[in-house]
Amino acid sequence: MARIDTALGAIGVAEAGAGGVPLVFLHGVGSDKSAWAGQVAYFGGSRRTIALDYPGYGESDPSSAGEDAPHDRFAAVILAALAALGVGRFHLCGLSLGGIVAIAIAHRAPARTASLILANTFAVHPDGTAIRDRSVAASSDMAVLARARVPALLAPDPDPALVADLVAVMARIDPAAFRLGSSAVWPANQRDRAAAIAAPTLVLCGAEDRVTPPALSDALAELIPHARRVDIPAAGHLPNLEQPAAFNAALDAFLADLAPA
Repeated sequence: MARIDTALGAIGVAEAGAGGVPLVFLHGVGSDKSAWAGQVAYFGGSRRTIALDYPGYGESDPSSAGEDAPHDRFAAVILAALAALGVGRFHLCGLSLGGIVAIAIAHRAPARTASLILANTFAVHPDGTAIRDRSVAASSDMAVLARARVPALLAPDPDPALVADLVAVMARIDPAAFRLGSSAVWPANQRDRAAAIAAPTLVLCGAEDRVTPPALSDALAELIPHARRVDIPAAGHLPNLEQPAAFNAALDAFLADLAPA
């Protein structure tokens, strides 16, 4: 765990490995870069692998004024962090809010986006504004919100240890950062941007996701030219944590089919 200084503030970073086009992971609204610890370790065995915090999350500085749309503000900060890390082109994997930010990054920097993995996310959510409003209203006590929210993120009968870990991570998020993250993800409408994606794209979803159901991933994949679509069985909204072997295998297969890089 570390921080990288950028023109837009210090950003938390975890990384492992070397070589190849780096693989970059972006977390969801109720998490931080630690959610990708297993993927950083696994993929770091074969290439440079990086996980980043958003402004106000994890080890990052709070957000400063900038873009009108929070997901575009996050995209600008992530690109600044990657520049500071010396990363040119990258494979980009974003989950939930991370997928929203990944689409925004591909829009800003298409030439640098070698591929996209969009997990448990959407181009537009039919209940997005209502979810944002409920999230913002409940954010004054993140510990209470975490205990209520985490079980709904997972497939039925989740591992109690995983639940406890996720509650602890979510409970320590700064409420202001969580409110900004909620405003970045749920009201976002990126249909036009998704339709314009030129990079090879994998659209993943936990088969039992109740937050961003597989139908939203279906709709996203239909928008993106030549997107590959995969479901992860026995997983909800966090398949990288619920079914890490299946999640990693799906990414491995997708990356292996790309031109050598």
